[in-house]
Amino acid sequence: MARPRRIDPLLVVAARDTVGQTADIQELRQALAVLLPAEFGASLEQTARVLGVGRATVPRLQGGFRRRRTPGSRGPAHWGGRRRALMSAAEEIAFLKPWVERAQAGGVLVLSPIRAALAQASGQRVAASVVYRLLARHGWRKVAPDTRHPKSNPQIQEDRKKNSRKIWRPC
Repeated sequence: MARPRRIDPLLVVAARDTVGQTADIQELRQALAVLLPAEFGASLEQTARVLGVGRATVPRLQGGFRRRRTPGSRGPAHWGGRRRALMSAAEEIAFLKPWVERAQAGGVLVLSPIRAALAQASGQRVAASVVYRLLARHGWRKVAPDTRHPKSNPQIQEDRKKNSRKIWRPC
């Protein structure tokens, strides 16, 4: 036996108002998903057929309308943001400040001390990928070594190629 349907009369009033005022198709569908079962006793399947959506979508539409209309409801109308961040953006900038000073002084930064400091500051274990993403968020990049030595002399290298003794022996 299915559990009895619980219909909030204030939500039905809000749905009626929304149907008359909205120009947004998504909001209209959400309001109708609430109104059709409440006023006409339509089942989920019948409501889905009228709205042109799947049966499982009707409760989602109803929940979306409920979240939009209920003050202090949980979650925004859309996903996004940093919900699992270890630190706020300002805290990250403050955390990276000593490392920035070392880098500007010409020092080479190694990931493991930054990772250990971040783990200590956040109070939990931190993966290396978290540190790499943190640095990327603040515009840092991995600088790879150059393809040639800065003190190399191309002229000397060419002379050595031309004048070196051949060490080739037949097998």
